[in-house]
Amino acid sequence: MPPPSTLAADDARPRARDAGVVVGTLPPGPRNAIVDVPGVRVGHATVVEGDAIRTGVTAIVPHGGDLFRDRVPAAIVVGNGFGKLLGVTQVQELGELETPILLTGTLGVWRVADALVDWQLALPGNENVRSLNPVVGETNDGFLNDIRARRVDGDHVRAALAAATTEDVQEGSVGAGTGTIAFGWKGGIGTSSRRLGDDAGGHTVGVLVQSNYGGRLTIAGVPVGDDLPDPQSLVARAGAGVPPATGDGSIMIVVATDAPLDDRLLRRLATRALAGLARTGASMSNGSGDYVIAFSTAPTARRAPLSPRHALELLSNEAMAPLFVAVAEATEEAIVNSMFRATTVSGHRGTVPALPLDRVLPLLRQAGAVRDAPH
Repeated sequence: MPPPSTLAADDARPRARDAGVVVGTLPPGPRNAIVDVPGVRVGHATVVEGDAIRTGVTAIVPHGGDLFRDRVPAAIVVGNGFGKLLGVTQVQELGELETPILLTGTLGVWRVADALVDWQLALPGNENVRSLNPVVGETNDGFLNDIRARRVDGDHVRAALAAATTEDVQEGSVGAGTGTIAFGWKGGIGTSSRRLGDDAGGHTVGVLVQSNYGGRLTIAGVPVGDDLPDPQSLVARAGAGVPPATGDGSIMIVVATDAPLDDRLLRRLATRALAGLARTGASMSNGSGDYVIAFSTAPTARRAPLSPRHALELLSNEAMAPLFVAVAEATEEAIVNSMFRATTVSGHRGTVPALPLDRVLPLLRQAGAVRDAPH
């Protein structure tokens, strides 16, 4: 077993596609990440202190302007509602996103939201703002992290927002994924994207996940979890505690696209992200919070103040089918990337091992799910 680590990833742990595991049929964008959608930025703040604090914040920023003044259309879909997602009712009612999306651990949600409000109210031009709808999602990192300590604060929120970049997205045990667990193995942050051909509009769909859930681990259609050792067996000999082997947990899925979609069409797109979640073997159990937040960056889909709805230039219902395929594939691959890139982490109540790629890749190769030349 490798030594415990709190690093996001290392060169020995490739992304799925770099290891030859290709999910679906559509091509990814140039970075195979949510930042392939023009203007979208992602930043992390990783909080590691002593032996017990393993948590963080991940920020997803739709564009470089002031979101309160230039809101993007958005929708939220709930697969199973055992979770804390702040801001959901206003997004459902108005179909708009007016703040960045922040992800963290469960008991950090309110402090993160408070800091996000402070940050946005302080932006130039917002001196007279009297209402703000922060959108903050979570998964429970309470096995590796002393969640009751509530160590995430405003400095971490500001650091994640300041670090937000349109360049490559860090994956694995980083930011809001620092203390998460998936299928008994180390989960984390993962991302992927798909680009449609010109005949389908040339649009891009990008997905970022915070994986912290369970079920029957399936990768590229292969139920590899059936042939892997119990993760607990790899740490029990060291005398450490072990996480319960249940389907409970949560996943936050953030979907971005440059396709011109309003909140209704985004809701249809977000629903198909759950198809990608299901392909990984998720049981969406009683104790799992499974949420999808989707937004469009297309200027033609934004509703300027007082503009009539019919003035928006949107895709037709019939044009959505390729986007449905894209979001399901990108979600599935983002989840796999979150586990491929995550490293073994020791924390508050024990150690969670990284997915053993030396066992997973031969199983996938035997099933014909690995290409000889990485793509």
